Amino acid sequence: MRPRSLEEVAGQQHILAPGKLLRRAIESDRFASLIFYGPPGTGKTTLASVIARTTGSRFESLNGVESNVAEIRAKIDQARTWRDLRGETTILFIDEIHRFNKAQQDVLLPHIERGVVRFIGATTHNPYFHVNSPLVSRSQIFQLEPVPVDDVITVLERALADEERGLAGYHIHAAPEALRHLAEKSDGDVRKALSALELAALTTPAGDGDTRFLTLAVAEESIQRKAVVYDAHGDAHHDTISAFIKSIRGSDPDAALYWLAKMLHAGEDPRFISRRLVISASEDIGLADSNALRVTMDAHAAFEFIGMPEGRIPLAHATVYLATAPKSNTAYAALGQAMADVESGRTLAVPVHLRTNTRKKIAAASGESEAAMEYLYAHDFEGAYIPQAYLPEGRCYYHPGDQGMEKRIKDRLDHWRSLMSRESNAGPAD
Repeated sequence: MRPRSLEEVAGQQHILAPGKLLRRAIESDRFASLIFYGPPGTGKTTLASVIARTTGSRFESLNGVESNVAEIRAKIDQARTWRDLRGETTILFIDEIHRFNKAQQDVLLPHIERGVVRFIGATTHNPYFHVNSPLVSRSQIFQLEPVPVDDVITVLERALADEERGLAGYHIHAAPEALRHLAEKSDGDVRKALSALELAALTTPAGDGDTRFLTLAVAEESIQRKAVVYDAHGDAHHDTISAFIKSIRGSDPDAALYWLAKMLHAGEDPRFISRRLVISASEDIGLADSNALRVTMDAHAAFEFIGMPEGRIPLAHATVYLATAPKSNTAYAALGQAMADVESGRTLAVPVHLRTNTRKKIAAASGESEAAMEYLYAHDFEGAYIPQAYLPEGRCYYHPGDQGMEKRIKDRLDHWRSLMSRESNAGPAD
């Protein structure tokens, strides 16, 4: 069922949609060397073979695990012969290119430079770290993403209907929930989903009318992962993430970990979970422990760096940290009050002494000296603080709590506000 044209390739629309750079380069046959990297089963080898077919090139392949320098040279000699005798271009595809050592990779360089072969490499590792810099600098790098669930389902349906290469001859009637389960549990790996579908087709006995029924139970056995009641866009999705965040807010790490495990097992997008953790760090922990925001951002970055399945570990780290941290929503609540005032009340003018461009004009118009409207630079005073109005009407939004580090903020702010109150009560005569 390997795709034979760009239209059959599942997913990767960020680089293959009409008008995208790689699509244009393939269709115009204007590319030299390419490196594809991404998780298994996302179409790296497939894309290389489709490019060869689309551009009318010979396709030769090697594997970084098995091949050696002699095999590389042999493929290059063949390519040179075909170019010189028949004028044909050869695409040399090397899977797992990161497994080649520096000497093996260096063998390719002069022949790529001379146009003997057009090189396409594939790797599950970031080429900027695992492929030699000279080879990377001569190649266009494209990252392939896990194939979306709906695209995987389309591939499975195509396999069931295909008489020539697929499973149409087995007369399979697949329940929609069974195909969705296979697609979700394959984690964006089309090869894994097709293998599970084939296993289900070959092991399910035919029923009435020679039809084989692929049910959810059969799909669970074929991919060895039980289905969890969880609709990615419906009530279960919203209820579970709600329970997750409320467990963190309620300082229950055990409950939070359970809901995290359920979401990960059910195929929830881990990036959605990490974004909600970042939000909770500011909404629920806030100034009681400002380090919580750093932890969640680091967990998000770590997940992006290592991916699944190990990416679940920093997500668990951040979850437990937030659930066991002191809690405060004062900054969030203060912003809500300020926004309510902005939306419902009149707009307050910027105090004259805080303005930059219009202070001189106001002084000239009013007859007052500009010095009387002077802004006091806080760093010029003891403790880097001087009582000075920054907001008309003396409005107060932020009321610090007494949890965690916010106790110290409360003490500091109470002191500053007492100085401001004393200055306001003293009046102009003092």
